[in-house]
Parts: sequence; C-alpha cells; structure tokens
Amino acid sequence: MKVKVIPVLEDNYMYLVIEEHTREAVAVDVAVPKRARPLPGALCTRAWHPNTGSHLDHLHLPNSHPFQLLEIVGREGVSLTTVLTTHHHWDHAWGNMELARLLPGLVVLGADERICALTRRLVHGEELRFGAIHVRCLLTPGHTSGHMSYFLWEDECLDPPAVFSGDALSVAGCGSRLETTAQQMYHSLVETLGTLPPETKVFCGHEHTLGNLEFAQKVEPCNNQVKAKLSWAKKRDEDDVPMVPSTLGEELLYNPFLRVAEEPVRKFTGKVAPAEVLEVLCRERASFERAAEPLQPQAQALLALQWGLLSMPQPK
Repeated sequence: MKVKVIPVLEDNYMYLVIEEHTREAVAVDVAVPKRARPLPGALCTRAWHPNTGSHLDHLHLPNSHPFQLLEIVGREGVSLTTVLTTHHHWDHAWGNMELARLLPGLVVLGADERICALTRRLVHGEELRFGAIHVRCLLTPGHTSGHMSYFLWEDECLDPPAVFSGDALSVAGCGSRLETTAQQMYHSLVETLGTLPPETKVFCGHEHTLGNLEFAQKVEPCNNQVKAKLSWAKKRDEDDVPMVPSTLGEELLYNPFLRVAEEPVRKFTGKVAPAEVLEVLCRERASFERAAEPLQPQAQALLALQWGLLSMPQPK
C-alpha cells in the first residue's frame, strides 16, 4: 500500500491510496481535484510508503502548471475507482462532483447524506476491500455528526496500518466540535481512534501541526514530548514540507485531546470527568486560535475565487 500525500487549498490534505498489486486507487477527501496548493516556487506531491516510513517521489512543478489529481493517477498508472469522504464540508468534498463527472462509474462513499455526489452511505463498522487492502469504517462524530474515519491495513503485510482521520483527529490536535456533544467527541477520539494499534499511521485532513503543538505546550508546558515535536515541526514548517503522518502512539504522548485522563491536562482544565476535560480543552483551544489574526471574509472570498470555487460574474 502506497499513500500519496497531496497538499491542496491553503492547508488541506488529500490522499491517493494505491494497491500496488492490482493498481487500484482510492482517493480520500477530494477537495479540489484540479489544483494543488502552491508552494514557494513549486508544487509537489509526496508519497509515503509504509515499508520505509519515508516519503518518496517528491515532484516539483512550476506554479504556472498546477497538476491535477487525474494526472497523478495517470502518472502512477492506476485506476481510480473510489472516493472515501470523511465529512461533508466543502474543503473535503467539493471535488467529488467534478471527479464523478470526469470518471463515470466512480463510487463516492461516506457516512453523511450531505456529502457531494455521494453514491452510497456507509455505517459504523462496515468493512470494504480494495485488492489486498482492507478498510474499516469508523464513525467518529464530533467535528460533524456524520464524520467517518477510515482504518486501512493490508493482507499478509508487516507494514503498519493507517487511519485517515479527516477533521476528527489531527497531528497534536483535533477538529472543532461543531455538531455533537463533548461525550460523543470523547468516545470518537479516545475510545474509537485512541484504541487503534499504536503503530497506526495517522493521516489527517489539515496541516495545523504547528499551532496544535503550541497549544499543547500551553496545556502541558513540562511535557518533553511536546517540546521535541514542536521543535521538529518548526523545522518542517521552515522547509514547507508536510508533517503527516504521525503515529497513534506518538499522539498519545503529546496530543492533549487524547490525554484527557492525564493529571497535567486535568489540572489545566480544572475538570476531572474526561468529557468535561475535553469540552474545556475545545473552548480553550478556540480562544487560543482567536488570539492569532483571523482570516478576514474578504480574504476567504479571494481564496475561494483562486481555487475555482467561485466563478467571476459574466458580462451582460
């Protein structure tokens, strides 16, 4: 199993998962299939191979030539048959409709009827198969009520499994709780995702690592794992390269949203019950983010226009 990490929009990640024997491919969270995020002087995709744990095939193209998801598929010589969507928000599902138009017969799967171009709704615990790759569907409400994470592993393979967690779990953080209770979010994070094998590679939906770790340091200023990861993340940020994947075992050491039973995290929140600890963490994290300069609505509109999500008015 090979995972191609594709940065899109301002800070999203889209993924292409390749079954290397059958050459079947599955895309995860197709935001904008025709454009990748511009990096200074270049565009890139990066491929992660579980066998080495390293990124492969680092490709640069000039900004004037943004390549398409289908070009990546063609270059890899694979057949894209399925899209797995974690949740319905536009920055994870907007590209489904166009991709389905370009690939008749494409299967678009997810757990929420609000997902663009959905062809079949999945349920918690359902298992899918793509060649030797198994997919277990894990309902992880919190960010949205219909959020689904995808746990993948391969037959007769010593490589670690992977989870595509969308906005349920990110490196050193998690998505904002928008549609569910803190108790439901706790169950998703700690009891569903937090009990996966510690070697599981975590592929999340956004590049928020640096900010997440800065908040984690505020929560646990004496946590050496947080300090070491933050130092690592600053270097990666300077190099402008992806910070995924992490592993679940690592997340349990520095992600405060998975550490709600730890005494320093409880002390920070002033709560003891795990769901109450999580609720305070979410509130404190939101305040921490607001302290940074927010993206103004005008800038958001410009971004949407840049990525083709809005069309220019036609002259009459």
